[in-house]
Amino acid sequence: MSADVADNVSSRLDTPTNISLSPGGVVSKSLEYKTVSVFLVLLVCGAGIVGNIMVVLVVFTTRHMRTPTNCYLVSLAIADLTVLVAAGLPNVSDSLTGTWVFGHAGCLGITYLQYLGINVSSCSITAFTVERYIAICHPMKAQTVCTVSRAKRIIAGVWIFTCVYCMLWFFLVDIQVGQDGHVQCGYRVKRELYLPIYLIDFAIFYVIPLLLAIVLYALIARILYLSPLPNHPDTSATTLRRSCREASDGGKGGRQGRPKSALSSRKQVTKMLAVVVILFALLWMPYRTLVLINSFVSTPYLDAWFLLFCRTCIYANSAINPVIYNAMSQKFRSAFRGLYRCQRPEGNQRTLSAIQTGLGTLRDPRPGQANGAEEKVRRTASGPDVKQNGGHQEETRSPDETEETSRPQFKQENI
Repeated sequence: MSADVADNVSSRLDTPTNISLSPGGVVSKSLEYKTVSVFLVLLVCGAGIVGNIMVVLVVFTTRHMRTPTNCYLVSLAIADLTVLVAAGLPNVSDSLTGTWVFGHAGCLGITYLQYLGINVSSCSITAFTVERYIAICHPMKAQTVCTVSRAKRIIAGVWIFTCVYCMLWFFLVDIQVGQDGHVQCGYRVKRELYLPIYLIDFAIFYVIPLLLAIVLYALIARILYLSPLPNHPDTSATTLRRSCREASDGGKGGRQGRPKSALSSRKQVTKMLAVVVILFALLWMPYRTLVLINSFVSTPYLDAWFLLFCRTCIYANSAINPVIYNAMSQKFRSAFRGLYRCQRPEGNQRTLSAIQTGLGTLRDPRPGQANGAEEKVRRTASGPDVKQNGGHQEETRSPDETEETSRPQFKQENI
């Protein structure tokens, strides 16, 4: 090991670094490393910034996308944007210049935003995991608990709590200047003081959310796959839903398709969110494991290429969620296409109204086609027949109307 590398390593023993760490040694100064580092960071962060902005725009501009689950996904998208901007872009300048160029204020602010985005991402994932559990395992309670207004309040509470919690980092980081004049944004406290803080952060925002997700998704899978809701007439929730459907459908056979559609939709949404949680665990594992090990060993492992791999995994975690939504959700795919074509929700509403008007026009002439003269006389001469006829028409339309009125029950699955 050269003297420069040894000095770099020894200077970092008491200053564990965050995700904006810059590796020391000859490798990090090579043209090959700088080229690969800048290319990967710009590619992943650029794609992630565009994708997460699209998620936010889709939910804000499309009425049927404003569901409780999607509110949590918007919070996750904003947190991922914060990570990509505050952690990814400073690494580009650090790779190009080899030193910290944002000064003391930049060190404090960027580190604060990094941990804010990381912790809000974890809390948002935990929030939509709990929301899925309540929606599927406790459907009666979900009608009052899993609402958009409550989701907004929970998200506001998460951001307020995390903003206050992350203020701790203002007192932990500072500019570090090495003997060779190399400037970096590092921690001002000794490793003995930093270790308990990191372990608490590691437990609250990584270990506990993952353990909770494993337990809740296991319970969800048991309900959806081992004992689906429509097959349990004993439960009060299922009995109530069935009785409501039977009353509104008039005992017709068309009602059998609705539970299957709702169950299929719930499974699809749950699969998508489970994939988000799994990727969060896997892509954060290299960096979390590295920092945990380096906190205990006497000589930290700071290989430049492995550090680049860890950082790229973090950026990929923040960038990949919109890809998952597009791949696994028909609703998001359609909404993304609407953004590409610059379609507005009002245009879609007008199209839907035109279709409904056309269907109504096609439906109205039917009674008169069989016997136009007799039908006209009957409408004008017989009052009771008109009511009976009207009642018949309402009865023939009831399946369509029932389908329209039953949709809000499954609104939270439309993701």
